[in-house]
Amino acid sequence: MLDKKIAFIGSGAMGEAMLAGLIRQGLSRPENLHTADARLERVNELSEKYGTRPFTDNNQAVAEADVVILSIKPQRLTEVLKGLKGHLRPEALVLSIVAGATLAKISKGLGHTTIVRSMPNTPAQISRGITVWIASSAVSQPQQEITRNILGALGQQVQVDDENYLDMATALSGTGPAYVFLFMEAMIDAGVHLGFARRVSEQLVLETIKGSVAYYENLNQKDDTHVAALRNQVTSPGGTTAEAMYFLEKAGFRTAVSRAIWAAYERSLELGKEAPSHPPESGAAQ
Repeated sequence: MLDKKIAFIGSGAMGEAMLAGLIRQGLSRPENLHTADARLERVNELSEKYGTRPFTDNNQAVAEADVVILSIKPQRLTEVLKGLKGHLRPEALVLSIVAGATLAKISKGLGHTTIVRSMPNTPAQISRGITVWIASSAVSQPQQEITRNILGALGQQVQVDDENYLDMATALSGTGPAYVFLFMEAMIDAGVHLGFARRVSEQLVLETIKGSVAYYENLNQKDDTHVAALRNQVTSPGGTTAEAMYFLEKAGFRTAVSRAIWAAYERSLELGKEAPSHPPESGAAQ
């Protein structure tokens, strides 16, 4: 991949995570990474930090690109695609991380068929993410391997053969870190309410979650242990955990989580259909 030119349309946190991962893992040279954004100060910042090439015009950024990565807000997608149409190299691979944006919508908007749709999540910024992706039928095997390398720089990657899984992944793993952070926040606040200093409460909650996940991974590698078995393992009859579980179930904890994920899934479907708001000038990065 070292000789491939990659253009990032949109230079937000996830775009930066991807380019940083590519450089860190020796998959790309900084000078082959083009970053496009309407904010000159942002692309200059990335250029100074990583050695990438800055652009404020999308069409200039993609002119020589072998891979074009769409990392813009869903609400800006339609107008950005319109501005890019006819400016991509015919053989270029387009890799989208835009929530809700279907293969068909991207292909129609660009007049281009070689499309990969993906959904990474926030831990990708430290190469501990999980990305679900699907390729259009026009994407070649070498291009699929390029996709695996790019997404592998973010952590683990899972290829699927049904596009419906992308909206599901958006709701489950894409939005998932927010659920975990909210749960952590609630536990930390509860610890403070009990009387712990916030610093101590944060440490207790963080290590509890990290240790629980590591413990589950360790056991699951050996005998495919179900998480319910681990919960039962620490729930003694009539004990403190049983009392806590009773109140969580009574409050509808499972139902709330399930409904929240379903709501995120429905919103992902909506995002794929919505027209843009506050359209930018044609060709301008967003």
